Amino acid sequence: MDQAVIKYYRQILSEGFRFVRTLDNPTIVLDTVGENVRICDHVGTDSLQVFIKVKNDTISDIKYMYMCDPTTNVAVEILCRLALGKPLASLASITPESFSTVLGGGDEDLHKKAKGLMELVRIGVERYKIASIPAQ
Repeated sequence: MDQAVIKYYRQILSEGFRFVRTLDNPTIVLDTVGENVRICDHVGTDSLQVFIKVKNDTISDIKYMYMCDPTTNVAVEILCRLALGKPLASLASITPESFSTVLGGGDEDLHKKAKGLMELVRIGVERYKIASIPAQ
């Protein structure tokens, strides 16, 4: 495992997982099982749910439920950190490289997990946009 990932994981272990829990009445629910997006390499345990509240097209809150390997936990914590308070339109600017920038490092495994997370986010935001179009 990459040293930058280990350092960040130790930090979130000591400070607590800031974004772990569910949200009441989320605007967007992302689910790796429902969307068939794999992030964790552990067969049978790849179940991640991300809960997003949107207010005025801005992410007002974001949480997740998932416990698997440390690299995935680091990646999803970074995703939440990068997304919180941002307009939905700016999520497209978050790339796998953004995760490495936050860490000051990162390896191919982090990049792969970040790519999967951003695919999951893209699916959820597109679904939200479609559902938000007023009926004519």
